[in-house]
Amino acid sequence: MRRAVHTMPEALFLAVAVITIASAILALESRELVYGAVALAVSFLGVAAVFVLLDAIFLAVMQVLVYIGSIAVLIIFVVMLVRREKWVSMPAGKERILGVIASVSLLAFVGFVVLDSGLTETFISTVTPPSFFEIGRQLVTEYGLSLQILGLVLALAVIGALTMAKVEATRNK
Repeated sequence: MRRAVHTMPEALFLAVAVITIASAILALESRELVYGAVALAVSFLGVAAVFVLLDAIFLAVMQVLVYIGSIAVLIIFVVMLVRREKWVSMPAGKERILGVIASVSLLAFVGFVVLDSGLTETFISTVTPPSFFEIGRQLVTEYGLSLQILGLVLALAVIGALTMAKVEATRNK
């Protein structure tokens, strides 16, 4: 069996990986929640760039639409609308050090499992990938209810954030 050789530009991948990991660390370590949310959005954008480098354009578009367009923007709006002083900064302590140690060990474990599982091996597939038309049709027909429920949940989250901001504004007056 012939093996396909993927030639991804290593320098570009390393640059995207460094930016993604650095922004994820900044999102975790940021004392200001707004900066942390923006760093999280940059980290999501880096994951979308990795999908583009892997020629998974649909996944990259969904990453941008769902995570950056919905979740990260929602987090930023909620933080900016409901900005309480006790939520602005997080206290440092032993929990932060234990969290960093736990996350590094979890990352090492997941990396070991992925490298040992054979997921990094490539093969030539004879199956043709679905077209954008087929994916769109399937999203509208089979997953239409799920998309509507997701839109409703996001709309309710924004309405809740606006309500909490209004309550906070009336308490400060």
